[in-house]
Amino acid sequence: MTDIAHVKGSQRWTLLISLLVNNFVLLALYCGVLGVLLPNQIAAIDPDNKTSNLALVFAVTSIFSTLATPIAGALSDRTRSRWGRRSPWIAIGALVGAAALFGVSFMTSLVSITVVWVMAAIALNSMQPALTTVVADRFPEQARGVASGFVGAGMTAGIAAGTWVAGQLAGEMVMAYGLFAAATAACCVVFVVVNREAPSTGMVVEKFDLGSFLAGFARPFKSLDFTWAFAGRFTIYLGYQGIATYLLYILQDYIKLSTGDANKIIGNIAVINFVFVVIASLVGGLASDWLGRRKPFVFFASLVMAAAMAVPLFLPTIEGMYVYAALIGIGYGAFMSIDMALMTQVLPKTVQGDAGKDLGVLTTAINIPQIISPIMAAVLLNIYDTDYRVLFIAAIVFVFAGSFFVLPIKSVK
Repeated sequence: MTDIAHVKGSQRWTLLISLLVNNFVLLALYCGVLGVLLPNQIAAIDPDNKTSNLALVFAVTSIFSTLATPIAGALSDRTRSRWGRRSPWIAIGALVGAAALFGVSFMTSLVSITVVWVMAAIALNSMQPALTTVVADRFPEQARGVASGFVGAGMTAGIAAGTWVAGQLAGEMVMAYGLFAAATAACCVVFVVVNREAPSTGMVVEKFDLGSFLAGFARPFKSLDFTWAFAGRFTIYLGYQGIATYLLYILQDYIKLSTGDANKIIGNIAVINFVFVVIASLVGGLASDWLGRRKPFVFFASLVMAAAMAVPLFLPTIEGMYVYAALIGIGYGAFMSIDMALMTQVLPKTVQGDAGKDLGVLTTAINIPQIISPIMAAVLLNIYDTDYRVLFIAAIVFVFAGSFFVLPIKSVK
């Protein structure tokens, strides 16, 4: 296979900024929709069963997302076109996903919301591994901390911005969904045009064999480092998603705010989160590259996230949630900035041309918790009579445990 040239000079900075912007928009979409818009839509349909209905929608969606991500990543490895391997998936996935996303705003039943959102999720998650693999494709290992920092800054800032925008527009669903859909389609198309990928038509591709194709998804787990990295990411996200999924309902039912006030306060939380998350992402990525170390940063970030989740247990007030927002911003921002660099460095090096597939498999360490977390949270809330403290306790346990999984990794310092 022909080696892929790494970007240099002005092209490198263009790509870094493009990655930041694209990941900002995508995470704004995911968090605005998953954290605010869908919970509001679902609560309006059936307020008494909102937690279980939200868990059902997220679980069904995540099953399809989990399947789509590694398959699309593997297929992008095999794609041959004059636009390259990744660009067609990024552009087409974004356009189809944006169209389906806009359609969600017109749905009025739980079934119709679920079906159309699943369509959007499949398209967007088919695009995601191709975009993620750009870091492994176009940056050398020693520069991936900075690249990961830009990606992390965009993603974590997008979380804050998307939540704030969605909170402000929660009463105008069509406008809110339309804004996220248009921004996603525009940014991803511009990304592939501005950051032209080299044609892949001349690259050798192995003859397709279904058995080998399917076996390839299990192959990376033969590497212990890959397995440990997967387990760490999986466990940390299992804890993180449990709180992120139900944040709006936590503000309503645990902090005791009205729906209108909860939508506004979730925006304030997003602004506080934004400040700390951007600083932590950029500083973390630069410091990690400078020191040549990844594991200590991931370990520290996980501990800070666990500390953040403990705050609302002792301070169940708006002020307590603001402290939570600041600490989770530091922890999650630092985690995201280093996590991507660490993931690209544990990819098995024995199989050439499988980066998209392997990173797609690693992405399921985020998607599978999105299946389990809402269901687990709904069960816990049912058992403990909607006492949201149990969610924070469970989240602390998972995030704290996940911090130790990175320690046995040998190929990364």
